[in-house]
Amino acid sequence: MKTKLLVLLTLLSVFYSNAQTFYDLNTIQTIEITFAQSNWDALLDAAEATDAYIEAQSVTINGATYNTVGVKYKGNSSYNASNVKNPWHIELDTYVDQNYQGYTDIKLSNVYFDPSFVREALGFKILGNYMDAPKANYAKVYVNGALIGLYTNVESISKKFVEDRFGSKTNAFFDCSPPAGAGPATTNLPNLAYLGTSSASYTSAYDMKSLAGWDDLIALTSTLSTTTTTNTANIEAILDVDRALWMLAFDNVFVNLDSYIGKFKQNYYLYKSNNGQFMPIVWDLNMSFGVFSDTGSLGGNLTTTTAKKNMSHTLHSAETAWPLINKLLAIPTYKKRYLAHYKTILTEAVSASGSDYYLTTAQAIQSTISTSVAADPNKFSYQTTANVTNNLNSTDISMTGGGGLTAPGITGLMSGRNTYLSALADFTNTQPIISNIVLANNAPPIGTPLHVVATVTNTNYVYLGYRANKFEKFTKIQMYDDGAHNDGASGDGVFGASMPITTVSTQYYFYAENANIGIFSPARAEHEFYSVTGTYPTLTPGILVVNEIMAQNTSTVTDPAGDFSDWFELYNNSDNAISLDNLYASDSQTSLLKWAFPSGITMQPHSYLIIWADQDLTQEGYHADFKFSSGGENCILSYPNGTIIENVTFGVQTSDMGYARIPNGSGNFVIQSPTFNANNESLSVSAFEDFNNNLKFYPNPTDNILTLTNDEYSIESIAIVNLQGQILYKNNNLNLHSTTLDFSNYSNGMYLVHINNQISIKIIKN
Repeated sequence: MKTKLLVLLTLLSVFYSNAQTFYDLNTIQTIEITFAQSNWDALLDAAEATDAYIEAQSVTINGATYNTVGVKYKGNSSYNASNVKNPWHIELDTYVDQNYQGYTDIKLSNVYFDPSFVREALGFKILGNYMDAPKANYAKVYVNGALIGLYTNVESISKKFVEDRFGSKTNAFFDCSPPAGAGPATTNLPNLAYLGTSSASYTSAYDMKSLAGWDDLIALTSTLSTTTTTNTANIEAILDVDRALWMLAFDNVFVNLDSYIGKFKQNYYLYKSNNGQFMPIVWDLNMSFGVFSDTGSLGGNLTTTTAKKNMSHTLHSAETAWPLINKLLAIPTYKKRYLAHYKTILTEAVSASGSDYYLTTAQAIQSTISTSVAADPNKFSYQTTANVTNNLNSTDISMTGGGGLTAPGITGLMSGRNTYLSALADFTNTQPIISNIVLANNAPPIGTPLHVVATVTNTNYVYLGYRANKFEKFTKIQMYDDGAHNDGASGDGVFGASMPITTVSTQYYFYAENANIGIFSPARAEHEFYSVTGTYPTLTPGILVVNEIMAQNTSTVTDPAGDFSDWFELYNNSDNAISLDNLYASDSQTSLLKWAFPSGITMQPHSYLIIWADQDLTQEGYHADFKFSSGGENCILSYPNGTIIENVTFGVQTSDMGYARIPNGSGNFVIQSPTFNANNESLSVSAFEDFNNNLKFYPNPTDNILTLTNDEYSIESIAIVNLQGQILYKNNNLNLHSTTLDFSNYSNGMYLVHINNQISIKIIKN
């Protein structure tokens, strides 16, 4: 019994451990690496120069074991062959396709240069409030059973990361740090300067992570080099400017100089989203909060904590060696947006009015890790128990073995920085105030414009940004207080604009500026935003019907791929065009949402639409994600809220016979010869045979002109339909005994000619 209980408790322990998020800041991970070789450290040191992986026998993460794993040491200044505690890169899928909670790459930093033990995790926690950033927490790392120490566990900027945040992973992707590492002798740095059209000029400064992309990066640098107030549309087409401003503001507020704003202009990534914009992503914050001190400017090595407290908020704005800062902040509206973001960070994360967010967060982190820090056998000499606490407060720590750098006391640095910055005119100037946001409709119909108003004071310019999904660029439109934009009286401080509602969720925000500074609503826009839920107009039963079903198609008509697939025909009974947005089709009463109609499908009055029921979702045309049973089942149309507008139940079907409504569009179902994409109502048997017997058509095959004649019956209507079910030609008002059809503009192949909505003939075009 005790053995069974122990096994159960062990299994439960593994379950609950795995249920935790791998980057939960309140949970310390446990990572155990096992090597078959006793000289594993020497092997890793030897491989470090070539960035090669060494095979670990296994890696166990919170009780889950993965065999045959690639591991290596990583880092630039944080790696040293004499260190016991070096940074790690664990790649679970180097040799075997495996992952932990979806993650394959695990990056573990050794907390070098940080007496407080919190800088990196704290920095990413703050940054994540303002832009897409890696998650970070801590992990205890063991090798062959021995504790190496407590590491910072930072989410890798990988293809998984960019796909999750930006919706794609195969576009241009760059690690903007020199591949050989940055140092005093490095001359080519990833500062986004334009160096000409040859990729060879960029390869020593940027590490491309995608299969291609140098032309995209060069286009970005070229566009940035020519950016002025008059052509901002060009840079906004290729760079997420708002995200770049958040990055620059964050780095400056927290004196993160081992970054784009420092000497080496590095430690960020760029990924080109499907929307055409490069997305900046911050990386490597272990030297944030003033540890790295060199701005790169002449005489810009900030050797004292006072100098770091008083570092200019517009550092490098007049220096061409930092074009991202120099070019963007030279544009007045970008500088005002930068100041707005900067002030938001100051107010929310640094000032007492923001409850000293950075400090309370750091204290919570230290409380979580304190026991593990104390147990770390390989802490660096400057990470004594006293220093860990004191460096979070106001004590500056000189780091022996840490390159001679001094880590400012975080609270002392940020308190002084807040005092200095808050007194500057750029932050004492009166900001606009945005309030009383009102939507004309809180559930607007999709396909209609939505009128929006907001009360704004202390402003001379207001715009509304909106988009249909999180992977699109925001479209920005000016708002007006002129009485002509549903804004009330002219000059009353109420600004109005209209944005299109094209999908279920529309995201939007507001921005206002005056001569000195801007403001966003919500304050963290564009990273955060408001949203409004659009509503689809729902069809009432009888307007759209399932008009005909073929559940056993062996020879009647082929789909675009040439297959004899099951199909069902829809008919619009109304005199108006209808939308099929938000509508689903299914063959099961217990699973109504099997297949969603693609957005944007409309049907004209009294028109037909063919849906192939074959599960061939990648083929041309409309293909539902189910197949019919010839033994009988259902064809159902419904909405996600459970509203059913059509539910046809059919029994055993006959091969190549249609199950069709008579009268067309409204009657009961009968089994008859199929009338694919056409009216179901047929002539009497004798009349049908007489019409057929008197119908002549020639030549078939035809090169261009087809002649149709019937001496006894009138040809009232004709339609030419291709095998994809598309109506290429239609005429409902002929009443002739003879007519011709011109096929000369059609490609070679087979076509169906529907006559009087009852008879179909197959015509070959040569």
